[in-house]
Amino acid sequence: MEKKIGGVTLKITKGDIANQNDVQAIVNAANRELRTGGGVAGAIHRGAGPELEQECRQYAPITPGEAVITGAHNLPNDYVIHCLGPVYGVDKPHDELLIKCYKNVLKKADEHEIRSVAFPAISTGAFGYPIEEATEIALDTVKAQADKLKNIELIKFVLFDDNSFKTYQEKTKEIV
Repeated sequence: MEKKIGGVTLKITKGDIANQNDVQAIVNAANRELRTGGGVAGAIHRGAGPELEQECRQYAPITPGEAVITGAHNLPNDYVIHCLGPVYGVDKPHDELLIKCYKNVLKKADEHEIRSVAFPAISTGAFGYPIEEATEIALDTVKAQADKLKNIELIKFVLFDDNSFKTYQEKTKEIV
């Protein structure tokens, strides 16, 4: 599914965030220490190789909502933008921290003249954020930021499971 928001194309796909060869940057739903973990962080670190974790050490630890950028190493992209999403019910206010996460990633991408970026569903896995609520926040934030972006032409959401993919498709029809 594709939609236009201002000068930005929004694309919703199902797949593996660590295997996106059509974007300059992918987003890592990182942990505080920017280390290999499970889920998205594990997939990205496995694909990038050990050099990614070595590069990340200089930026850790990060706080919820914060974003940092590194090279992509063995991934088919130029950059990885790492963002620590909030743990639902623990990091508060969780909605504002998740909005901050998406805004900071888009700001970093735009500052580095990145034209295309792929997001996973940040905080919806082990961090427990309900997919419907997280999807609305992600899409509302992208919609609000789209006209402010100078360089980004494509924002892609790469969803790993059927439920997340369907939720993003439905919410995109409602919101965008």
